[in-house]
Amino acid sequence: MKDKLKELFPEIGMIQDDDIRDKTLATLEDAVTLGGWTLDDLDVVPFTLLINDTKCSWLKHTRAVTRMAIACGKVMDEEYSDNYKINFDYLVSGALLHDVGKLLEYERTDSGFIKSRCGKLLRHPFSGAGLCTKHGLPDDVVHIVAVHAKEGQGGYRSPEAVAVHHADFINFEPLRDL
Repeated sequence: MKDKLKELFPEIGMIQDDDIRDKTLATLEDAVTLGGWTLDDLDVVPFTLLINDTKCSWLKHTRAVTRMAIACGKVMDEEYSDNYKINFDYLVSGALLHDVGKLLEYERTDSGFIKSRCGKLLRHPFSGAGLCTKHGLPDDVVHIVAVHAKEGQGGYRSPEAVAVHHADFINFEPLRDL
């Protein structure tokens, strides 16, 4: 499954640290398995249940957010390196995993996709952060996943988490507002 995940998410190859790359892959693999999905499902599962009949899949959204966060991180790094340095391993891993909890939050029924029991109890930032912790990812990556959505409002966000948060909403809001 790991080789296919690398094909679906070529951005994984940008993670320089072998340990973080392996743990990112393991987290994705575990979420697919625990959620009862196949790899083909990743391009069918909607990226949100808040937009009726969205044509944007979890896979497409995850890749778009990741690529946009990388672009933001590059500009941030170029312009503000006197203030902070972007850790691209954390940024890429966190962006790829920002919605990994949705693979536990959603389930497919005969009438479509709905919140699972897990999803009714825990929103995806919580279940995603739990999966990241389970697989031993650095706290910095867990932080990005945990604070990327409304749960992170009002608290500290690292520069990498800010990039992922805004990339996520840049990809969500225009589709929501069509």
